[in-house]
Amino acid sequence: MTGSAQHARGPAARPEPARFSWDDGPMARATGNFDWQATPLGPISGWSVALTTAVRMMLAQRHASCMFWGPELIMLYNDAYAPVLGRKEARALGQPFQQIWADVWDDVKPLVDQTLSGRGTYSEEMRLVMTRNGFDEETFWTFSYSPLYDDDGSVAGLMNITVDMTALVLARRNQQVMQEELLHRIKNILSVTSTVVSSSLRNATSIQEARDTVGARIMALAKAQGLFTGLGESADITEVMARSIGAHLVGNDRIRLSGPPVPLSSQQAVGLSLALYELATNAAKYGALASPLGMVDLTWSVMGDDFALDWQETGGQVVAAPTREGFGSRLVNMIVPAYFNGEGQAEFLPQGLHYTLRGQLTP
Repeated sequence: MTGSAQHARGPAARPEPARFSWDDGPMARATGNFDWQATPLGPISGWSVALTTAVRMMLAQRHASCMFWGPELIMLYNDAYAPVLGRKEARALGQPFQQIWADVWDDVKPLVDQTLSGRGTYSEEMRLVMTRNGFDEETFWTFSYSPLYDDDGSVAGLMNITVDMTALVLARRNQQVMQEELLHRIKNILSVTSTVVSSSLRNATSIQEARDTVGARIMALAKAQGLFTGLGESADITEVMARSIGAHLVGNDRIRLSGPPVPLSSQQAVGLSLALYELATNAAKYGALASPLGMVDLTWSVMGDDFALDWQETGGQVVAAPTREGFGSRLVNMIVPAYFNGEGQAEFLPQGLHYTLRGQLTP
């Protein structure tokens, strides 16, 4: 009974096949409503089966896609491709390839010619300088050109499926720059460290003094490098001072600071930090800070790119010029000034050490 009834009803009805609609998305509607009569393609009703099929496939594509058809390579594109056009999007539909992408035509023409000869192309991260938003813009694209065939089998156009790789390429480029900068900084750190160690050992009178001096100077160098963790490529001079002579600034006013905010490049900040640490350490051992009444006036000024810094000690015990030049003297008089393309000089005056640094700020 059941089998007979099922046989009587016949086979199960098939679902209606999906049909293309010119109302399926913004670019489908724009394409369906466009005045194609005013273009070489003519009205949609007169399009060949091949052209109609290619347009429908392109509009349904979820990758950024466009196509160019006919001798003038008239442009059509889908929703995902619209942002690629930038401000050109307002006038791109129905226009010739060479007119819309005049800014990159010379770059892509060899690929267009190859595709129209029947051989598709593939380009990976191709650099194109576009003016799609009214200014030159470096962009990178991975894309393919595929030939489109008309009803008679001849190549009548091309399909372009593209992926914007600009963000990825620029991120990779920035990473390479950062790696090179890191390597440069490491070389600088090792060079300074080598100088610190060799000079400290050479001028030490005992193993214990060498150990203490090397350890203290390496820590000062580490603090100087630590300035740029989270601070980027520059640091203000007050931050440099806080890191390098902070122990002498907390809880007293024996080092009086006076000067405007000054952004220092990474190398200049590291060099100045080491110099200030050396000056403060010597002042605490032998100079103004070794006496209860001693003071240091640390002042600086800027005029254009010209930079001037003065370290003046007063009220301490009498100081005298060293009998031999050690690392500290070379650091403040030669090494650090080189970072500023300037000069440094330490004067041992009756009232106390006076150190001057004159140079240029890094742009």
